[in-house]
Amino acid sequence: MFSTNYPSRNLSAINMEKQDSSQKEKTADDLPNVLVLGPPSVFKAYERQFSDKFHCLKPWESAIPLHQFLSTHAGSVQAMFCSVSCPITTDILQKLPELRFIATSSVGVDHIDLHECKRLGVKVANAGSVFSEDVADMAVGLLIDVLRRVSAANSFVKAGLWHQKKDYPLAHKLGGKRVGVVGVGNIGLEVTKRLKALGCIISYTSRTKKLDLTFPFFPNVLQLSTNCEILIICCALNDQTHHMIDKNIMLNLGKQGVIVNVARGAIVNEKELVECLVKGEIGGVGLDVFENEPDVPHELLKLDKVVMTPHHAVMTQESFRGLFEVVVRNLDAFFVNKPLRFEVYSRDD
Repeated sequence: MFSTNYPSRNLSAINMEKQDSSQKEKTADDLPNVLVLGPPSVFKAYERQFSDKFHCLKPWESAIPLHQFLSTHAGSVQAMFCSVSCPITTDILQKLPELRFIATSSVGVDHIDLHECKRLGVKVANAGSVFSEDVADMAVGLLIDVLRRVSAANSFVKAGLWHQKKDYPLAHKLGGKRVGVVGVGNIGLEVTKRLKALGCIISYTSRTKKLDLTFPFFPNVLQLSTNCEILIICCALNDQTHHMIDKNIMLNLGKQGVIVNVARGAIVNEKELVECLVKGEIGGVGLDVFENEPDVPHELLKLDKVVMTPHHAVMTQESFRGLFEVVVRNLDAFFVNKPLRFEVYSRDD
């Protein structure tokens, strides 16, 4: 599991540890209840520290079904900590009449029924910018891997083929490539910074034009793909973006085109992506996310031009520590009625 020991610690981390120490003096009955669903990976990494501050209700340790577990604790749960793997549906929300706050371990909130939360007066906070730099690093890393054939070359060498075949296929350089960024929030902005430093020609599409960005803006992804050979997907998943990257977009990118997705799998029409890759209608893809995780289309496993990671872009020790601090501070703030960080609102707001 992830290490939580660091050679150097900032003041906020030291203060938090002091608070943790004083909190240990309280008994479990004195600690506020927090329902944990998923559970989030960061909870598993920092379970002892979470349990020092909160009475964590863990349904996966119970022999009774989830709906019965929720009913049992319905009157005492005001706060929840969840992961993207656990959809927070209307049914779950209605089983928790005292719930007033949900903290999610992800940036995306497509697994939470925000409209029902708004109706019930339940506040929601996400991971905010905690993961932005790490996910941007992964996006650019996947792109370099696809273009320079790093993973494929690694397999070539490890399989002992260097002696047999001598020559290895040519790769592609990154500098000078026309790259379109889909969604310029915290992550997308970090991606543009890295691409600019690497000499790429950048353009973007987003819900609104960013006044502080000088890169060309396109009002939709279809127009963006017409002017690019690479797309990096950083937008949220919602009704408008579901299967937004379809065959038309892929064909626009062309036979040397590349797609990198570090957002949500369902933004890309996976069936059409597989078809285009198998037919050679697109040059390659770098995928950290998939439509039906952890299931991956078997066709992708055989293709050198496909680089995949297991929804792992956020998984660094540094980001986990940062997320732990944000979640704990938000839970502390909620229980004393103070403002939350990274509070999320429905688009109707």
